[in-house]
Amino acid sequence: NCTVFAYGQTGTGKTHTMVGENTGDETTWQNDPLAGIIPRALSQLFDELRISNTEYTVRVSYLELYNEELFDLLSTSEDNSKLRIYEDVTRKGSNIVNGLEEITVYNKNEVYKIMAQGQERKRVASTLMNAQSSRSHTVFTIVVHMKENSPEGEELVKIGKLNLVDLAGSENISKAGSDNPAKRERARECVNINQTFL
Repeated sequence: NCTVFAYGQTGTGKTHTMVGENTGDETTWQNDPLAGIIPRALSQLFDELRISNTEYTVRVSYLELYNEELFDLLSTSEDNSKLRIYEDVTRKGSNIVNGLEEITVYNKNEVYKIMAQGQERKRVASTLMNAQSSRSHTVFTIVVHMKENSPEGEELVKIGKLNLVDLAGSENISKAGSDNPAKRERARECVNINQTFL
């Protein structure tokens, strides 16, 4: 299991680093220099799984933490209700997000479509530091299930998880400000963004 964080103030390129820019519907990271860590990681993962000659399943989820509330960025439901998080009593140190949709990904060509679906729902707003500032933290999770056989012929299932976290800007409220009438809302978001780091 592994977690990668992109942390820094607004406008430093966190989302660009994690997501990148898709320059075309059929573009893959091999010929897209603007691809981010998420599409590159999934592409590399599929390449490695393909040559491993094992049975596998790859599932992804895209979670948003906005003003201390959880939302599913890949949900197809019109009802964008808040999600609840629980401690997994069966596995120490693990949590379960109740209602979070996991999508099975069959090949690396599906990655951009899934990411675009999530990015459309992600909350952004204009501030003095960035015209498209992320107002929420997001976690793109990749879960891999692999079936292998032990030397004794017993079937084993290995599970690996990669969390790719794009944190919202960590700037000071007075620096970020806002160039629109929703200044009070931006200030509340900024407080919640900074509080979440604790």
